[in-house]
Amino acid sequence: MSPPRSPLSRRVFLQGSIALGLGACKPSGGPSPAPSSSAPAFVPSDKARPVVPFGVQAGDPTPSGVVVWSKCDRPARMIVEWSTSETLKDPRRIEGPLATAESDFTARVELSELPPGRPIHYRVVFEAEGDRRAKSEPAVGSFRTPPGEGQGTVLAFSGDTAGQGYGIDVSRGGMKTYASMLAADPDVFLHSGDLIYADGPILPEMKLDDGTVWKNLVTPAKSKVAEALDDFRGNFAYNFLDEHVRRFHQRVPMIAQWDDHEVHNNWYPGQVLEDARYGERRVSVLAERARRAMREYTPMRPGPNIYRALRYGPLEILVLDARSFRGPNGPNREEAPVPVLGEAQLAWLRSALAASTATWKVMACSMPLGLSIPDAAGQEGFANGGGPPLGREHEIAGILRFIKQQKIRNVLWLTADVHHAAAHHYDPKRARFTDFSPFWEFVAGPLHAGTFGPNDLDETFGPEVRFRNVAPGDKQNRPPSDGKQSFGLLRVDGKTGALTASLHDREGGAMFSVEMAPER
Repeated sequence: MSPPRSPLSRRVFLQGSIALGLGACKPSGGPSPAPSSSAPAFVPSDKARPVVPFGVQAGDPTPSGVVVWSKCDRPARMIVEWSTSETLKDPRRIEGPLATAESDFTARVELSELPPGRPIHYRVVFEAEGDRRAKSEPAVGSFRTPPGEGQGTVLAFSGDTAGQGYGIDVSRGGMKTYASMLAADPDVFLHSGDLIYADGPILPEMKLDDGTVWKNLVTPAKSKVAEALDDFRGNFAYNFLDEHVRRFHQRVPMIAQWDDHEVHNNWYPGQVLEDARYGERRVSVLAERARRAMREYTPMRPGPNIYRALRYGPLEILVLDARSFRGPNGPNREEAPVPVLGEAQLAWLRSALAASTATWKVMACSMPLGLSIPDAAGQEGFANGGGPPLGREHEIAGILRFIKQQKIRNVLWLTADVHHAAAHHYDPKRARFTDFSPFWEFVAGPLHAGTFGPNDLDETFGPEVRFRNVAPGDKQNRPPSDGKQSFGLLRVDGKTGALTASLHDREGGAMFSVEMAPER
């Protein structure tokens, strides 16, 4: 773990906000290079040197590669050096793209041919366009590559960052759940959606029920709902103002998934908002801007789709996109299927499941299967309040039937969205639809947002609550300081292949755990 850094003052953050236009904290320049005995020294001024305000992050790991991301403050070329040595001795060097205003000065490089199951150390430097002697201070990071044969692994998962107006309150320790996740030392992290709250402005202060005041860091982009592309970019940039977020991404590669709040609560393509805060109310226009900003600010691999499969040792992580292809929200009681994933994604999913040789198949879905999620038009999620399968449930029934018919073993589901932690076990013996094999679903979050729930169970696929950290009658929208934030871990034993799924509170304490032996 990186050595602790002192919390930055509100004044420093706001000065950085003015300097970079994003709320970024601008570090001071480092020492000038030592003069050479054979040539005059070049001593760039601080004004000539690119600044790297948010550090680095890696993501979308595969058995031999990973995407490295960073951002600077001006046109500059990204240079990445990596090594298996912590001192970065004899590093491999990759000259990356030129970061320009077209991508908000973000850039990424894919590292390839990485050795399995090894720590990788890397540094990123930006060289100024027009004078490559003017270099940024290096930003360093590290991660572990996917394990080889006989090695175990740990995946962390959660969702929901900076929601319900709860931004970064430095006096309360900032986004502390990220620090607790880092302390668990995961190899990879799945962010299960609501990476940002584009529809949730963050104001300077919020009065809490206990009489205290939640004091947020604020930036121009987070002071209103996001409509323009730069608004969405500023939402993603805001989270990097938190020291725990930066430190976490410096050490743990992320798999990014989107849900609704990257655009607007409960959105679907073609929707026209009835929200007076917006000048641009066409959701498809907003979603295109949000999608671009998400790709710019996360280490996602390039490609036409957000859905993708990533093999990480004994885990095959099937990242679903439950937003881009869905039909309108409504009663969700139609006899005919109502799309959420859509035919093209379903065909890809069946193919990926059938082809996977991983011990465990992890279905990364941005919303739970068996919890009712009300919407003004009826239902937002898959569930509709009761069986048999109707509306959006037809897609889930088809997936579950396919898994059983193809004898695909060791499938589990991970999700967030509902702002509480839960463990659900699904069994055909309890269900209205019975053509499937039993499975687990684990719900985590929020990472840093208001706490809600519990939601009503839908009987269609026979869910049973084995654990949840909220109870009926609990106060809704509780702040992060109430301690109900959460994350989950999947630990796979390298020798036996057994998987332990656990849910953890804001401080990292275990709330629930279950061990599963793999079916062979």
